[in-house]
Amino acid sequence: MSDAGMAVKERIGGAAAFALGELKPRGKWLTPFNIVSIPVILLGAVLIVVRFAGGLGSVTSLSQDFPWGLWIGLDVNVGVAFAGGAFVLTFMVYILRMEKYQSLVRVTILNSFLAYVFYAGALLFDLGRPWNALNPIIGNSFGVSSILFLVSWHFLLYMIAELIEFSPAIAEWLGLRRIRRILSGMTLAAVVFGITLSTLHQSGLGALFLIAKGKIHPLWYTEFIPILFFVSSIYAGLSMVIFEGTISHRVFNHLIDPDHRESHPALMTGLARICAGCLFIYFSLQALLFIHERRWMYIGDGMWYWYLIEIIGFVFIPWFLFMQGLKQRSLAFIRIAAILSLIGIILNRLNVTIVAFRWYAPVRYVPSWMEIVITLAIVFAEIWIFRWFVFRMSVLSRPPQWAVEQDKRLHARQ
Repeated sequence: MSDAGMAVKERIGGAAAFALGELKPRGKWLTPFNIVSIPVILLGAVLIVVRFAGGLGSVTSLSQDFPWGLWIGLDVNVGVAFAGGAFVLTFMVYILRMEKYQSLVRVTILNSFLAYVFYAGALLFDLGRPWNALNPIIGNSFGVSSILFLVSWHFLLYMIAELIEFSPAIAEWLGLRRIRRILSGMTLAAVVFGITLSTLHQSGLGALFLIAKGKIHPLWYTEFIPILFFVSSIYAGLSMVIFEGTISHRVFNHLIDPDHRESHPALMTGLARICAGCLFIYFSLQALLFIHERRWMYIGDGMWYWYLIEIIGFVFIPWFLFMQGLKQRSLAFIRIAAILSLIGIILNRLNVTIVAFRWYAPVRYVPSWMEIVITLAIVFAEIWIFRWFVFRMSVLSRPPQWAVEQDKRLHARQ
């Protein structure tokens, strides 16, 4: 064999050895999370096969009256809102030049990208005919003026933009210096493009429900639902950053750069201030809509008390706790407020899509245990992939020195 052939063979062998080495799990196997998640993922995989073999009716409680259930309400509407931290943080860092939040960008973008990939993939489970998944993208049957057409394109393009934003970390992992320099130069354009797309589809998801007037209870239906979805996605995304940051600093503490570890409380306080402002705006909008749309006529209605729990318990109280946390400089208050805010988003999105949808129907939709297991399997699988990235790439840790120097030269040119 020639020298060139030997060199190629050695490169292929080295690449194969590297890939196999990176696929090996790192860390302890017998952890509480692994013990719980592995059986759920395996059972979820079996149920997914059953779903595609036997159709939606084999695993779900969906019907013609309730075509959207847990997978749309939780996986898509809630998941996309939780992923809103990426477009907010990138706007703060790259557009407003709030450089102190730079250490949070990569982990937030990774979490958001994985959320979009997994939840967009979960849409295939919800389609009775998955092979028609391209119809909204190409405008077939729906038309290019359909909101679903716009949201589909926003999802697709935003995932590509987020992949470009995160790609420098992949290039660092592979040691591709020249490619990493090119990808870093594309980051700002991808960020601007991604912020525009995310702003549109966060509100676009709410606009999908504008055609359901008369089917959604008046306490939740409003012509301003796109604005409510957008505003709530801001504090939902940042609350997720606070919640995720708290967990990451405990689970991946040994990977975090010491400087970033020390600045963590100050960063969480800054995000809490934004969350408090957005919660106040959201609560004010709900109060204005309550007066403008004369919702007081529903006081005493069965759904009224449930609406009150959502607005007071998971909007007003989190706002109050955020304010107390800022006043007393208490991370405990801030973390509790973030968790309550996330629960409030879950409650709101499920109310719009399930609880308050056709509330008058004699037979209501209740998700089957199989739908719940598949949803949990998707979430657990996403966490496994997220953990794989964190252990291997500079997501929470400092990038290699050569990458830092590349960024300094890029900033100097800008």
